[in-house]
Amino acid sequence: MISLQDRPSAVTADAETVGLLRLFNKSVSKQQKYREVVAMLGSTDGLCCLDIGADNGVISYLLRQRGGMWKSADLDEQTVQAIRRLVKTDVYRIDGQAMPFADGEFDRVVILDLLEHIHTDRQFMREVARVLKPDGEVIINVPHFKNTLLRRFRLALGQTDERHGHVRPGYTLESLKAMMGDGFVVEQHNTYSRFFSELIDVLIRQAVDLVKGKAPAESQKGAIVTGEDVGANQQMLKLYSLIYPVVCLFSRLDNLLFFTSGYMLIVKARLNGRS
Repeated sequence: MISLQDRPSAVTADAETVGLLRLFNKSVSKQQKYREVVAMLGSTDGLCCLDIGADNGVISYLLRQRGGMWKSADLDEQTVQAIRRLVKTDVYRIDGQAMPFADGEFDRVVILDLLEHIHTDRQFMREVARVLKPDGEVIINVPHFKNTLLRRFRLALGQTDERHGHVRPGYTLESLKAMMGDGFVVEQHNTYSRFFSELIDVLIRQAVDLVKGKAPAESQKGAIVTGEDVGANQQMLKLYSLIYPVVCLFSRLDNLLFFTSGYMLIVKARLNGRS
C-alpha cells in the first residue's frame, strides 16, 4: 500500500491526486502491477525513463517519485489529459507507431497494458528499440493469454476484449518474444494475478456495471477512472472501502496456487547484443 506520508511531494498533492492515490490503495490488481514493475525496474536514480500506457496516471506519478527524469505517453487524449493532471509535465500523445523522442534518449522504457490495444505492436517495439540507449531496458506488462473457464465466464458476462479496447486477448511468453523479434532479449519474466485475484476483478467490474449501467469502451484504452469519477462516485467508493479487507484477504488465496501461472505477464528485456 502506498502511504501519502511515504512520498515527499505528497504533502503538496492536490485533492484529485490524493483521491486517485486512495483509490489505487483499494485496488489489489493495480498494487500488484506496481510491485511487479518496481521489482524489475530497480533503481531509476539519475536515469532518463519513459512510461507508456499508465492508465489514469497514478503509476506515472508513483514512478516519478522514485527518482530519475521521466516522460509519459499514451494513446488518446483522454488518457493523456488524465496523466497530465497528476504529473503536470512531459506527457505526450502517441499513435502506437512513431514516438516524438530522440534516438537513444532513454535508459528505461516501461510499457503498461498498451501492446494489446494496438495492431502495430511489432512496429511499435522497433520504435521502442530506437529510443532506448544501447544498454537500455524495457519492462513490458500485458495480459497473459489463458483460455480458461474463468476467461469464458468473463466473456459470458460481456466483459469482452473489444469492450476493454483490446485488439488481441493478450500474449503468452512465446508469442511476446516472437512479436519482439531479434531486437530484444528477455532477461526476466513472471506472471501474477492468479485465479482469485482475477475472479475478484471480474466480480467488481460486474458490480460496477450493474450499478452504473453497461457502456461501451470510452477510448482506445477502454474506460479510464479519472479524478472526476472518484468525486462523482463517493458513495460507491465508501461501500467498496467497507468490503476491501475481504477483497484483499480473498486475493491472498492466490498464494495457494503458486503452481499455476497468472493472468498478467511481465517481462524485462534488453536490446539484443548490447550488454
